[in-house]
Amino acid sequence: MQTVKINRKAAARVTSGHPWIFKSDVLDAGEAQPGDAVRVTEANGRFVGTAHYSAASQITLRMLSTKQVEVDRTFFRERFLEALRHRQRLLLGSTAYRLAHAEGDFLPGLIVDRYGDYFTIQTLDQGMDRAAPEIVAALVEIFSPAGIIARNDAPVRALEALPRETRILHGEIPAEIELEVNGLRLHANLAHGQKTGIFLDQRENYLAAARYARGKALDCFTSSGGFALHMAAACEHVEAIDSSEPAIEMARRNAEANGIGNIEFREADVFEVLSTTKRRYNTIVLDPPAFTKSRSQVDAAMRGYKDINLRALKLLEPEGILVTCSCSHHVSEADLLDVIAQASLDAGKTLRVLERRTQGQDHPILLTVPETHYLKCIILQSVGAG
Repeated sequence: MQTVKINRKAAARVTSGHPWIFKSDVLDAGEAQPGDAVRVTEANGRFVGTAHYSAASQITLRMLSTKQVEVDRTFFRERFLEALRHRQRLLLGSTAYRLAHAEGDFLPGLIVDRYGDYFTIQTLDQGMDRAAPEIVAALVEIFSPAGIIARNDAPVRALEALPRETRILHGEIPAEIELEVNGLRLHANLAHGQKTGIFLDQRENYLAAARYARGKALDCFTSSGGFALHMAAACEHVEAIDSSEPAIEMARRNAEANGIGNIEFREADVFEVLSTTKRRYNTIVLDPPAFTKSRSQVDAAMRGYKDINLRALKLLEPEGILVTCSCSHHVSEADLLDVIAQASLDAGKTLRVLERRTQGQDHPILLTVPETHYLKCIILQSVGAG
């Protein structure tokens, strides 16, 4: 195992609970090769831990342990078993969930999602990409899955000089699978669906939205229909829109599979619909894609969040419910609440916060690693003093 030396600043960062070491803090990479598991020490030789080394990214080291460990099949098996025990304690009530949430499960650069008998993985740095055979072997040993697919089509892989690709790593992957989420039957395309198949991180927020939903509802950026399907039983009528034709078709099929007939699915541009429609709604859901993936674009993202919330508020009936989300890590909950407040003033609406929510519990957040917290979901009600 090669040794990489870092400065005291980086060592202190690790001690404070964060697993990233940046290129500017590396003193000597020795003969470390892309994707190596390496020993990390300070200049004076004090041992810091074991990490994956990247020769391309500004994040040169991602800490795997504060001990010296062999990063082999046994290492991944133990991490997966601990992650599984955590999910079993949560009683998720679903055959689909996230098994490994990168840094949140002490596996930086690795995402593993389970869809019943099938798994999708994303290896997002050089170390995890090189370790893919050991990762697959550990999953096969524990779960005996029917198939494992790598959904390595994430743009972030370009920062690691890794190709974007989707390929089967074990067994077979059918064109479509059926799974259960919160008692609903949903279909998923693991090779081409959103993220790694469907949005797993909103599962608990679907139920929360359904508790407040009523009357005529509008679900914006519906994707495979998650919010719309859950709200349908509480609503008179749900209009669900998305710009993706395949997503709308999948959402329709999900509604049919559950015998839900009061949802109107429509392929359309959400911004255009919010700007031109004359309809009014008792419940509106905004679940847009990330408006920014870098700090440099935060200001533009904030303008986007304000605009979309302002447009939605103008369509909201008195005492109506707004469920608004952001999956942009660089936009904090405080930032989101601030732009919603600005939008409410411009719309002449007073909003009461009913719930402040985040990603599902199978996407764990580490207190000392803010990057593990990315999803914000705020549920509000339009109110007046009368």
